[in-house]
Amino acid sequence: MSEPKVFLLPDLGEGLTEAELVNWLVAVGDEIRVDQPIAEVETAKSMVEVPSPYAGTVAVLHGEPGQTLDVGKPLISVTPVGSPASAVADDAAPAPSPDGIRPADDAAGSGRPDANPGAALPAAAEVSAETYREEEKAGSGNVLIGYGTPGGHGVARRSRAPKRAVASAAASAPARISAEEKAADDLLLMRTRVPGKLGAVISPLVRRMARDHGVDLGGLQGSGASGLIMRRDVEAAIAPAATPPEAAPPAAKPAETSPGVSGDTDSRTGLGITGRTAVRGVRKAVAANMTRSRSEIPEATVWVDVDATALVEMRAALKKADPHHTPGLLAFIARFVTAGLKKYPALNTRIVTTEDAAGGAMQEIVAFDGVNLGFAAQTDRGLMVPSVRNADKLSARELDAEIRRLTAVVREGKATPAELGSGTFTLNNYGVFGVDGSAAIINHPEVGILGVGRIIDKPWVVDGELAVRKVTELTLTFDHRVCDGGAAGGFLRYVADAIENPGTVLADM
Repeated sequence: MSEPKVFLLPDLGEGLTEAELVNWLVAVGDEIRVDQPIAEVETAKSMVEVPSPYAGTVAVLHGEPGQTLDVGKPLISVTPVGSPASAVADDAAPAPSPDGIRPADDAAGSGRPDANPGAALPAAAEVSAETYREEEKAGSGNVLIGYGTPGGHGVARRSRAPKRAVASAAASAPARISAEEKAADDLLLMRTRVPGKLGAVISPLVRRMARDHGVDLGGLQGSGASGLIMRRDVEAAIAPAATPPEAAPPAAKPAETSPGVSGDTDSRTGLGITGRTAVRGVRKAVAANMTRSRSEIPEATVWVDVDATALVEMRAALKKADPHHTPGLLAFIARFVTAGLKKYPALNTRIVTTEDAAGGAMQEIVAFDGVNLGFAAQTDRGLMVPSVRNADKLSARELDAEIRRLTAVVREGKATPAELGSGTFTLNNYGVFGVDGSAAIINHPEVGILGVGRIIDKPWVVDGELAVRKVTELTLTFDHRVCDGGAAGGFLRYVADAIENPGTVLADM
């Protein structure tokens, strides 16, 4: 019998060492093809679907949703199609699988939504073992950050494996379901498919559990990714009917504990504990990066108040002339920042540790030909910093479009590691939170971050007269190893002057 091929969780980009398993897109016994998405995982940077490099039958799923998996550890084991065990299963008489669907029906496609997820294709005959071997050898060309297959053909297909069906029949010998029940199951499957998710259909085991206990899946709100109904959701729906409220067992306490915390009361303060939240995913990555920044970078901060009245008025005039294509204020400031970084390139660098001729460690300041401007974006998953590639080559209108696009991408959890990890300098608009200033932490391994506070009416002296002006505060935090206060102050003053006299500066860009 062929040994199962074990697929290890790959490095999903930028040297990430772990990922949280959000949701399985396949189940044990499923027949999968090369590059079919098998799981959704959340890294410290984004949510991604992981495709399988192997074709065959799912033998083992290594992990449960919510579990953190280390890169290089087993993710899934796949038994190649055409192994002796599979051949025996093919020769055996057809038997129903745990979800009540006969292998012969499923092999023929039977028009089921899960037979070919994500595509409206006609039913086809079962793919032979030789076809799977050829596909695995050639691949479909899908690549996920450092691994994948070189070829280019095929659509992922999920179906019940005959081997699994025979084993299930030998263990429990369930009765064949009627055509009416099968039609009802097909309808239920279509009602509960998660829109836009390849292969993200409810597990046959979950559907069977719901059918056996009379639970209407169409009326359940799923707790999985994008509303996918999980086994725990069906169990929760079954529990009220199966267990009287007074007989229900007490909820298990979280396994995680921390020093000074005992049971439901904090031993240090004597206060009751209302909840525990594990630090993982994006929050864990942010915490580690900020800690590293504070411990490694000798930072300094300079700030200045800026009269932004001219910039606000210029944008208002542009918006009046063209209401639908006027860049936001942040896009104009981003344009000034990229111009300032060209004038003061020391702030657009990175410090790296290398090996000298004697084998010892030495530090180098690496300069870049161009600016990848990162900007802070608040999302449901925490603070993310996508970057606009080659921002120095874009106009204010082009910067505005890219900032809006990247903001939408990170809020959907679909940003790539390249979009989240390639910045050379960060712009942080914390004014949207209604605050004036902040001593920001540098986004390691960059060497500078510029913060912009809210723009509010303040008294300001203009030509010797007191006037009400639109004023904001700019705050620059910089790595003192790469430049001194002269360069940092010069850059900050350049951006401030550009905001105060936008017409003059833009004319020279």
